Amino acid sequence: MATVPLLSVRRLRVHYPKRGLLPWNRPGLVRAIDDLHFDLQPGETLGIVGESGCGKSTLARTLVGLQAATTGSIRYGNQELIGLSRQDWKPLRHEIQLVFQDPLGSLSPKMKVADIIAEPLKALMPQLGAEQRRAKALALMERVGLGPEIADRKPAELSGGQGQRVGIARALIVEPKLLICDEPVSALDVSIQAQIVNLLADLARERQLAMIFIAHDLAVVRQLSNRVLVMYLGKVMEQGRAEDVYARPRHPYTRALLEAAPVIDLDAVTTAAEEAGGEASADRPAPAVKRKRRRLLGGDSPDPAQPPMGCVFHPRCPLVEHACVQAVPLLRRVDGEQYAACHFVAAGG
Repeated sequence: MATVPLLSVRRLRVHYPKRGLLPWNRPGLVRAIDDLHFDLQPGETLGIVGESGCGKSTLARTLVGLQAATTGSIRYGNQELIGLSRQDWKPLRHEIQLVFQDPLGSLSPKMKVADIIAEPLKALMPQLGAEQRRAKALALMERVGLGPEIADRKPAELSGGQGQRVGIARALIVEPKLLICDEPVSALDVSIQAQIVNLLADLARERQLAMIFIAHDLAVVRQLSNRVLVMYLGKVMEQGRAEDVYARPRHPYTRALLEAAPVIDLDAVTTAAEEAGGEASADRPAPAVKRKRRRLLGGDSPDPAQPPMGCVFHPRCPLVEHACVQAVPLLRRVDGEQYAACHFVAAGG
């Protein structure tokens, strides 16, 4: 018997007007998300990948109610999230939390670390006193790898990796069921990326967390995702079980991303960082990481306000034919639980 999804997204669209910088520039409509579908099961991690501008961060903000949807449905359990007021969202903040992309920019510069982590408890667990809030914050700090000497520091005194651990602790302190991570490691060097990814994977297992992990690097997503969804210009190009997508990518864009991804052994990087003394800092740099150079994806992503006709990937696709320009390909099942939006996916294998 199939389980009920924790999160179910159907026909989601997020469009907003784009005004020209100059009076004679034509305004446009940015299709940041265009007809998105996916389910997330309890305890599952979904990796969402794609280049900058594909709509990943817009999706994260929409899922937590910070960006209004244009049309579609987002159901958390049996509750529809689209159209909820700020007041209606308040009880859901206990269950759905967001880890932001910028580890230090998302933290209040005037507050101390322990207070930043404990802050959500004031609104979402008002029954707790100040001492109880601090005790929970200190315990969670220890779990995410932050020593007690960090508790009374301010964000400006932290490294990027420490700042991201603070952001993760702040999101987890209210014990959510769903954690949405919006490119949480993109601003960090490779050795620290590995540590944060491994930490998130451990926390997800320990707490039975469902997680959406957004990144532009397929190598990072591969480490902790049960399933992968590949986005391009607001649309789903491919989705399926992680092992299937990586072993046999069916969409030309997925193949191109895999070709462009650097080959990094995150476990080896983590071991090297630990042997070098743990997290890098100004006086203890991270160990050098060797990357294999891979073939880069050619061309630039089109303007979301002026998407190409037909398949949005066709201007950069090595398999492009006349049909790709004329018609939008449907997202269809191509093998087991694997789906792709390509006219020639069967022929392309």
